[in-house]
This record gives sequence, C-alpha cells and structure tokens, in this order.
Amino acid sequence: MSSRLLPPGFVEPCLPSPAAKPPSGPDWLHEIKHDGFRFMVWRDGENVRLFTRRGYDWTERYPAVVSALRSFNVESCLIDGELVVCDEGGVAVFDRLRRGPHRNLEARLFAFDLLELNGKDLRREPIEVRKAALARLIPAELAGLAFAEHIEDDGPTVFQHACKLGCEGIVSKRVGSPYRSGRSSEWI
Repeated sequence: MSSRLLPPGFVEPCLPSPAAKPPSGPDWLHEIKHDGFRFMVWRDGENVRLFTRRGYDWTERYPAVVSALRSFNVESCLIDGELVVCDEGGVAVFDRLRRGPHRNLEARLFAFDLLELNGKDLRREPIEVRKAALARLIPAELAGLAFAEHIEDDGPTVFQHACKLGCEGIVSKRVGSPYRSGRSSEWI
C-alpha cells in the first residue's frame, strides 16, 4: 500500500453524516447541496491553491476561482466550498463540470465555510460566526466565486423545495457548531 503526502497546511474537510430525514427546529442552518467537486481553497499572500477533498492540487484547472481569491483584500484565508457548473436555471449540473474543458472558466466555487482569515484559525468559532465573516469577504458579483447562502427554516420544507428545484439535496448544520475535520454528526 502506498501513501501520499498531503500538502503542507492541508485541512481535511468536514463531511456530513447521512440522515434518514432533514432535522427540524431552530438549531439548524440549511444549505443547498450542490452537485460538484469539494474544494479547500487556500490563499497565502498572492499564492492561491485549490485542493480536492483528498488533497490533490487542481489549481491550474480553475483560473476564475484563483483570480477571485486574488482579488480579496486579505493576507490569507482558507475557504471550504463546492465547485460547480450551473445550467441556465442556476442548478448545478455535474456532467458539465466533469466533461467540461480542462481549464473550465464557467466553474464557480460556492463558498460555504471560512476556516482561517489573516492568520486567525476560525475553526473553533460557531458556524454562524464563520459564515458571517465569509459573507463579508465575498463581493456580491464576482466571477468564479459565490457565497453559499443558508436558510433558517424547517429542514423538511427546505429539502422538499430543493428537490422540486432539481438540486442534489441539502446539508443541515447545527447552530453553534465548530468546524471539525472528518465525518460529523453536526453536519447532516
């Protein structure tokens, strides 16, 4: 068995646990589950890297995301998100991403978590604090990058609407939860 070295500073993403049904109640935030590739996007100075959830460097494939990150007025940041290509209705279509050109300019990262900002590790902060900081960081109109909004409503209702829209589903995150690498019961 061969082992592969992960890039220095790589943070393993938090993975949602499967659930029979979406959670209900005020203790949860719900996000659309986009059908794409999961990325940890890291910026340090002018250096930007896009890592798959397994730690492969795919930076060269998505120049629009790299340009977006370079436009931020920050020293450093680490963002967790889902890279997608959407159809005309705004729904992610995995085949367009998978079969698209090697340097896909249509791809956009839907950023849903901020783990580090200007040297400060935010992983112990509650999800709602991290998402608020991320929302302030991302301009409304930016090619290659978008803020993944969350919905504070009943989980089953949000899930039902996501299905009607043709989305892959939802990810529900417990209010107040820190960011923990690996499988989590606080993300379902």
